[in-house]
Amino acid sequence: MKKFGLVGQILLGLVLGILVGAIFYGNSNVGKILQPVGDIFIHLIKMIVVPIVISTLVVGVAGVGDVKKLGKLGGKTIIYFEIITTVAIILGLLVANVVKPGVGVDMSHLTKTDISKYVATTAQTEKHSFSDTLVNIVPTNIIDSMAKGDMLAVIFFSVIFGLGLAKLGKKSEPLLNFFQLVAETMFNVTNMVMRFAPFGVFALIGVTVSKFGITSLIPLGKLVITVYVTMAFFIIVVLGIISKFFGGISVFQIIKVMRTELLLAYSTASSESVLPKIMEKLEKMGCPKAITSFVVPTGYSFNLDGSTLYQALAAIFIAQMYGIHLPIGQQITLMLVLMLTSKGIAGVPGVSFVVLLATLGSVHIPLEGLAFIAGIDRLLDMARTVVNVIGNSVAAVVMSRSEGKFNKKQAEAYISSAEVTGKAV
Repeated sequence: MKKFGLVGQILLGLVLGILVGAIFYGNSNVGKILQPVGDIFIHLIKMIVVPIVISTLVVGVAGVGDVKKLGKLGGKTIIYFEIITTVAIILGLLVANVVKPGVGVDMSHLTKTDISKYVATTAQTEKHSFSDTLVNIVPTNIIDSMAKGDMLAVIFFSVIFGLGLAKLGKKSEPLLNFFQLVAETMFNVTNMVMRFAPFGVFALIGVTVSKFGITSLIPLGKLVITVYVTMAFFIIVVLGIISKFFGGISVFQIIKVMRTELLLAYSTASSESVLPKIMEKLEKMGCPKAITSFVVPTGYSFNLDGSTLYQALAAIFIAQMYGIHLPIGQQITLMLVLMLTSKGIAGVPGVSFVVLLATLGSVHIPLEGLAFIAGIDRLLDMARTVVNVIGNSVAAVVMSRSEGKFNKKQAEAYISSAEVTGKAV
């Protein structure tokens, strides 16, 4: 088992989870038994994310120590995120208009799922302007923000704290060493938590398959296939071009390095589950800590490529399902609204559903249409999560190279190392 490492163990958990879920399809007891196991794994991950982000950011920013340099990096990063997510939205709209996955869908054969749990959050979202998002980045109580997992507020505090620490000069060394030690300790804790990953994957997939079954995919098969093919196209072509020309390495090399994390992200449908390991591997791949610790956590709020692509595609799918024609003007409105709403509510549960509920009304698409695809949302969420993770990994490489600090030789050495190839040393 050691030869295959964590990848093999997670794959085994994934396959066994699908089998158990398929065998016990419709049995509510499966969820009662397995859900706590999956929840424990997700809780373990959430437990370690905030300490890792704070410690790595403080160390990284204190190492830079220059407000102008950090401001330049922040500005470039946000502009990059906005461009890439806009490309993702446009691609989603184009594919939906060409493939027309919603045309001819017989809604009488679809199962409706209760989406009332998202309505309260959606009401808050519709009142949540972009200026509110900017204001909420600055925390009033950092302990409260840490407890809520409000990553933008945590990032802001960590950056300010790191800059303040840098101004102390040599006096900062004891505290800087403390945060460095916390970061190294948390990465060791991450490795311990990851040993539980195969069990978490088995439980989460088992619950998912036992709930919706394989047969429920048939009426919505065209949507599922369209989403997966479009996501693959975005990774290979869009992120592939960006990675090669602006990052200096192939996106396939990044996927090779991150394969364990991508499999885990896909299985759990959680970006948070791989945040610590993604940051650790990017540093080993030649990206400076200061850049990685800023770009990746920020990307989890501003660079959700897979989510925005899906939201555009799903919106047009629902319109087509109801036989509603959206002229180009309304589709541009939808794109602009998605560009704003997808940034304003990062981190809330069921973020893609909440964004869609908040934006469908802007182009007069029936919100009830979401109830028809809610049952398979978990399967689509798994694909979205993989694209989000790859997109943020590429962003870290591109930003590192744009700052002239990406170590390509270190990246090539790490990519061919035993840790990445899985070969025995």
